[in-house]
Amino acid sequence: VQLQASGGGLVQPGGSLRLSCTASGRSFSNYPMAWFRQAPGKERDFVSVISWTTTSTYYAESVKGRFTISRDNAQNTSYLQMNSLKPDDTAVYYCATPAKRRFPMRSVEQYEYWGQGTLVTVSS
Repeated sequence: VQLQASGGGLVQPGGSLRLSCTASGRSFSNYPMAWFRQAPGKERDFVSVISWTTTSTYYAESVKGRFTISRDNAQNTSYLQMNSLKPDDTAVYYCATPAKRRFPMRSVEQYEYWGQGTLVTVSS
């Protein structure tokens, strides 16, 4: 399974970015997709996860109401729309998918497949 994340960049506080994660190597539509982030000097933290049916989503409290996760199973792609960005959102963002078809899972240890990460910097 290969995951390719993209869409990061430099944005001013209050701005928006949309991250994308394209998967290959297995049936994309049968597994949940998640986003994590890792700020400099900190552990990798859960951000959001979406079920394979797209009907269920979970968010970290710190991003709830500002970030929206979605997926397009026909395009094998998951998205993370990030609005009202804050400097504290600065991090490398990783997409991930588990080997097992379980939902929801919010721990780093539960995910076997990871994208390479894309850097989001929120700064004026």
